[in-house]
Amino acid sequence: MLKIGGAAPLNPPLPPQPYRHSCSRRNYFSSNLMASRRLRAFKRWMKSQGIQCSDTLDFIDCPQQGISVGALSDLHEGDVVAKIPKTACLTIKTSGAREMIESAGLDGHLGLSVALMYEKSLAQDSPWAGYLQLLPPQECLPLVWTLGEVDSLLSGTELHKAIKEDKTLMYEDWKENILPLVYSAPQSLNPSSFSVKEYFAARSLIASRSFQIDEYHGFGMVPLADLFNHKTGAEDVHFTSVSPNQEYEDDVDSENGDNNELSKISGHDKRDSTCENSYIHSDSESDYSSVTGEDPMMLQMIMVREVKSGDEVFNTYGSLGNAALLHRYGFTEANNPFDIVNIDLELVLKWGCSLFSSRYCRARLSLWRRINISGSVSENSEYFEVSSDGEPELELLTLLYIMLLPDDTCHKLDISICTADKVSANIGMILSEKHDITWSTSSEISKDLLLTEKVCRALLALADIRESCYGSKSIDEDVEALKRCCMTERKLYHSLMLRISERRILEKFRTYATAGAQIQTFQDANGTSTTRKRLKKH
Repeated sequence: MLKIGGAAPLNPPLPPQPYRHSCSRRNYFSSNLMASRRLRAFKRWMKSQGIQCSDTLDFIDCPQQGISVGALSDLHEGDVVAKIPKTACLTIKTSGAREMIESAGLDGHLGLSVALMYEKSLAQDSPWAGYLQLLPPQECLPLVWTLGEVDSLLSGTELHKAIKEDKTLMYEDWKENILPLVYSAPQSLNPSSFSVKEYFAARSLIASRSFQIDEYHGFGMVPLADLFNHKTGAEDVHFTSVSPNQEYEDDVDSENGDNNELSKISGHDKRDSTCENSYIHSDSESDYSSVTGEDPMMLQMIMVREVKSGDEVFNTYGSLGNAALLHRYGFTEANNPFDIVNIDLELVLKWGCSLFSSRYCRARLSLWRRINISGSVSENSEYFEVSSDGEPELELLTLLYIMLLPDDTCHKLDISICTADKVSANIGMILSEKHDITWSTSSEISKDLLLTEKVCRALLALADIRESCYGSKSIDEDVEALKRCCMTERKLYHSLMLRISERRILEKFRTYATAGAQIQTFQDANGTSTTRKRLKKH
């Protein structure tokens, strides 16, 4: 149900603030000596691993907002501000646990989680010690919240059910794959370093800050690249894979399928963990080079637009709504234009059964499916999206229209489905008769014509049913709670942001339904019609 993906900043800003205001230099040096030390350690580590970072970038580490990357001087489009060897990235291929992971047949998130837990268990003996000391123990994602916090803070939101399912599935993954590995591995492992708590912590870090590198390395942790904060629609710097013999490869942070989100993940080569903070070139790089005929590639961070001196440099994780941002990265954004609310088919049927018999509703639903229309599907759920402006998908309007058709008209539609050459023509012919308009079999259905008075009342009823999922507290109470909430209370703050953003959409959804009824009344009275959005046909 959720469309999610990308990478997150270290303790992302709440919400993101301009770099120049994120933390004063005086306060930084006077009260954050420890932060300064860990940054210096990280910079020394980067240098030892061949990571090149432009002197024009500045790293600021604030207690409340985490690390941000700013510009010390004007940055221009095309400037390469960082080069990161793939050997510096932590992946299954580069981890000292590679043989153990591959022998166990683990890959993907499971394999990378073991690699990350293993390197963390080595502490200062890990080749990534200088990088790992910069990371938080875990990201504040709902995945690592307690079940009580999930139930109390996310009830009614798009995340509630998804998070509980995630936690169950991940626990099963740990129990079936990682727990046996700890006691059967050839090397001695400390069980506490591979506990279920450590596994969830590793998954939160991977979810929020991993990048896709290439087919060989897969995805993993990319030092430096994961420090850039997110800002919707404001990408300043772009992450890409570049070879000395090839200008650009496919962008590694391009849209991932139809999720429209960044897949920030990285990979790494096998290391000798006995060699502190240095790399031993194993056969992984030579294997890769022999296959491709190229030198090992570098990852680059390239400026894609101008950034003025003193401003923060942003990456973007994709066009994601607050549910996706909180689910994957642990933060939300005010006035997010990509927010959505889902109306489950289950809720639609609940509304239908409040007016009609279950048999009636099943028959109308079957008729709707026979004209090759369906909602969005995720796992075992079917749903309809309501956009940030409160407009529902046309598929929902079509279902409601069919549910509310008179029996004789519905029977006529049922018969016509068997003979019509174009499925949308079935509904179209009914609309043409009702509204006395000319219908062509090449025409598509207009949303406006479906917004009958009964359909609009149904939309209002669905808004009320969906609203009831949030419990007894009103949206005004949520707004007041947000005003009182300290931004350091991240779980409460971002859960309230999500609740409010979703409930604002439901308010617009009601306005849409009310306005639609008024438009339809006017059109009926004047014999006119308008055309807006068209029906998707499958």
